[in-house]
Amino acid sequence: MIIPARVPRFIQKLYPGRVWRIESPSNELFLTFDDGPHPDITPRVLDLLNEYNAKATFFCIGDRVKQYPTVLEQILAAGHTVGNHTQHHLNGWKTPAHEYLNDVAEAQGLIKTTLFRPPYGRMTGYQARAIRALGLKIIMWNILSADYDQDISPEDISKRVTESIENGSIVVFHDSEKAEVNMFFALTELLKKGSRQGFKFRALEY
Repeated sequence: MIIPARVPRFIQKLYPGRVWRIESPSNELFLTFDDGPHPDITPRVLDLLNEYNAKATFFCIGDRVKQYPTVLEQILAAGHTVGNHTQHHLNGWKTPAHEYLNDVAEAQGLIKTTLFRPPYGRMTGYQARAIRALGLKIIMWNILSADYDQDISPEDISKRVTESIENGSIVVFHDSEKAEVNMFFALTELLKKGSRQGFKFRALEY
């Protein structure tokens, strides 16, 4: 089953304590990348973003930050922001609360941020309340590229995104090997078309 690109409004209203899009007075898009950092893919994403003077937010897995700390430094040095994506990419629905929160805390020690995104978008209400109590903002999205789905062509991934964007959209991509081909094609097209349409690409603020 192919998940719709745009998250329905009623879903967003069910979870008002989570950020789904950004209210903005001007044409702005918020690109986000999950599951990095990757030693090859993430630097190439940074180069592509730089070509369009675009900023983004990278939701990093703590265990990968431990493996590739210099890539995290490159992200920050390029003027982008980073978020916590847990230490081991845990599914909150399948993980006891104490274990999940400890994993978030472990990643927080490496990433230093006020932004958090649950892997798979899945966390319990208790986990969400506890994470907000730590001073973290829970960042979701209103446009899912599905770049990780290798049953969808790069062209269709691109179409999903470019036909769904609106002012203030938070778009999810993945700087991972599984998503690499789809992501680079769709990201390039979005940067081209979005720029022509007058959109600015901004990073989420801490």
